[in-house]
Amino acid sequence: MPPPRRSSTPVYGLARVLSKRGICSRSQGERLVREGRVRVDGRLVRDPEFPIAGHERIEMDGESAHAAAPVYIAMNKPRGIVVSAADERGRDTVYSLLEGAGLPWLGPVGRLDKASEGLLLLTNDTAWAAGITDPVTHVPKTYHVQVAGRPDEATIAAMLEGVVEAGEPLRATAATLLRQGERNAWLAVVLEEGRNRHIRRLLAALGFDVLRLVRVAIGDLALGELPKGQWRYLGADEVSALRRR
Repeated sequence: MPPPRRSSTPVYGLARVLSKRGICSRSQGERLVREGRVRVDGRLVRDPEFPIAGHERIEMDGESAHAAAPVYIAMNKPRGIVVSAADERGRDTVYSLLEGAGLPWLGPVGRLDKASEGLLLLTNDTAWAAGITDPVTHVPKTYHVQVAGRPDEATIAAMLEGVVEAGEPLRATAATLLRQGERNAWLAVVLEEGRNRHIRRLLAALGFDVLRLVRVAIGDLALGELPKGQWRYLGADEVSALRRR
């Protein structure tokens, strides 16, 4: 007698399913489940890893937890605010710029640290976001970086060669000198894999302090003339151009 055929339907934990449906982040989903706000086929479930095959009826706060309509936005993040849903130190977050817009839950696609500014994408399409942030897909991110000092050709070559800092390899995919003054200069730097404070650490290892860091493009999507602190919806062609999965 042949063995029973296994189902090819993937099984995910409940919190991950809520995230994949664009309802909340995975960590928020874990909290919602533990708080007793989620039912599966009418049964209260408090285990965030409760297996879901896809056919189950999921309810949150008494309402059906259908997949949310996908939303994709681009924001010009100002310097001095953090990319976080909430900050334990009470600092302003990018979500304060979305208040009153009636948007569903949106998660950031990658990060910009507090001191950095420029193009930030937010979406509830977690698969699309993963395709952009996964280093395997090689989506380039372009930055304009102001540094104290006057980098030369040897500096550019060293950025491309890379350094090891705190046990992590740091390098730029591309780097060019945009303009230079007596005391500082602007560089265009491209990364395909971004580690924590990647550019700042790379340049610090080469003896240069970063004065400003602005992300100006992700793939072919440019920041353009979007005013600082403002956001806009992405067009369908822009979403498709960045889709890597």
